[in-house]
Amino acid sequence: MPIFSSLPEWLSHLETAHPVGIDMGLTRITRVKEALGLRIDAVVFTVGGTNGKGSTCAMLERILLEAGYKVGCHTSPHLLSFNERARINGEMATDAQLLPHFEAVERARTSFADPVSLTYFEFTTLAIVHAFAHANLDAIILEVGLGGRLDAVNAFDPDCAVVTSIDIDHAEYLGDTREKIGYEKAGIFRPNVPAICGDPMPPQSLIDHAAAIGADLWLLGRDFQFQAAKGQERQQWDWSGRERRLNGLGYPALRGANQLLNASAALAALQAMRPRLPVSAQEVRNGLAFVDLPGRFQVLPGRPTIILDVAHNPHAAATLGQSLDNMGFFRYTYAVFGAMADKDVDGVLRHLGDKVDHWCLCDLPTPRAATAENLLEHLQHSGFHAGPDASATCFPSPEAAFRDALGRATENDRIVVFGSFYTVAGVMAYRATQAN
Repeated sequence: MPIFSSLPEWLSHLETAHPVGIDMGLTRITRVKEALGLRIDAVVFTVGGTNGKGSTCAMLERILLEAGYKVGCHTSPHLLSFNERARINGEMATDAQLLPHFEAVERARTSFADPVSLTYFEFTTLAIVHAFAHANLDAIILEVGLGGRLDAVNAFDPDCAVVTSIDIDHAEYLGDTREKIGYEKAGIFRPNVPAICGDPMPPQSLIDHAAAIGADLWLLGRDFQFQAAKGQERQQWDWSGRERRLNGLGYPALRGANQLLNASAALAALQAMRPRLPVSAQEVRNGLAFVDLPGRFQVLPGRPTIILDVAHNPHAAATLGQSLDNMGFFRYTYAVFGAMADKDVDGVLRHLGDKVDHWCLCDLPTPRAATAENLLEHLQHSGFHAGPDASATCFPSPEAAFRDALGRATENDRIVVFGSFYTVAGVMAYRATQAN
């Protein structure tokens, strides 16, 4: 049984330990979970959806922390450090906090006559939840990795399940229609357990599945709703749900066109769990004011204006485009863009093609990525034409693309870094080296 002395060694081992990177299904992880004897006493929130998962998790976490609860939050993927995936009481778990739990999972995995093979995500999810289960927490927030029904996170029964939005992404695993994807997302629902849906137009498949299993379905517009406060449209908003109303809330510190949708779903989840985790209106206000999540329409201080956003599918690109439109006038917009080969690049460009003047397209450090040249072909296919005020250039890395944009942009311009997590992470890492 391999036992490694450092977290980087474990992670390097796990990257190649399972024959395929994504292997949907709960049989293997459930066997190891049972061998671990994993018991969770905390309230578990499971959060799925096409977009908005990370923001919703961050809001839940921040509000609960403001209310004085001990909270664990597992999200993915990470940007710069694996430890971002495991937060305990608002802080990234240290290597020392995680190592014993990696060892525990390995012991459980190899306790069978024929050891159970786990993917990187399955193994690390088990290790992180095992760490949470031993941390005397009041609440645990688990972000679904891919889909819902067959995702590793779904091996743990939630006390409240949240689906933020449903749109087409990962079609090869989840299906090519919203109805098929809605059914997969609804797989995190449980009988007699609150099931929050923050999508304004949920697929019928999600509603039908909730009814079939007897989940307590909360629908936006029926069981909870939000609106801008009258006369305070740009400063405040109101939320109402079953048996509770919150007026004059400040806008979330997370920027972006869809954050009120995400916040509304988070508040519905907290309302559903109020008997076990009561939070006051002031704690909600503080949580929304102090929430922080890198890479989600993150506007950096200084000039030129730099925006980081992990929008990598058409639904997220539409939201990013709307948010860019709301920012006011900039002379030129530069885009640093890199994406995975399996993404709907044409769909992304459809929403952002007319927002960008100068494209800095980049390769990414993973074989799953589209090449910059491939992205250029998509851009030209979308109708892009170079000229005095429009350009498209290919670069070997996000860092090189960003350096080029930074060299050309004036203080009256903006640079939007978007697409894969690798794109945003590459630019964040480069900026970190420049700051030191």
